[in-house]
Amino acid sequence: MGILTTILFLMLAIAIVNLIIIIRKDYKDLAETRRRLKYIKSLGLFAFVAGCMGQLLGLYQGLGVIEEAGGSISPGLLAGGLKISLITPLYGMLIFLVSYALWLILDFMVSRSQ
Repeated sequence: MGILTTILFLMLAIAIVNLIIIIRKDYKDLAETRRRLKYIKSLGLFAFVAGCMGQLLGLYQGLGVIEEAGGSISPGLLAGGLKISLITPLYGMLIFLVSYALWLILDFMVSRSQ
């Protein structure tokens, strides 16, 4: 989850810098500004993919432990582990949704200020 939080803060920093540039109208080329805004969306997508990868790695490790235990595990314990494994992709999806919303807002602001 630390890498996802780092991606979130990086994405927010890029969004804030671009927001300041858009408000001040410091950009010279509209295409260049829109290209820079795509970094926000790309970081959000990377966070979602990293969250899914984290879940898969956790499930792989958890299934390895179940295999070593001989398969004698209670269904409640298995359900709890599956529930915990969903935290990382949900966090990544939340970061992606926030980044996409920020990208839409900033892109609308740029297109409106032409």
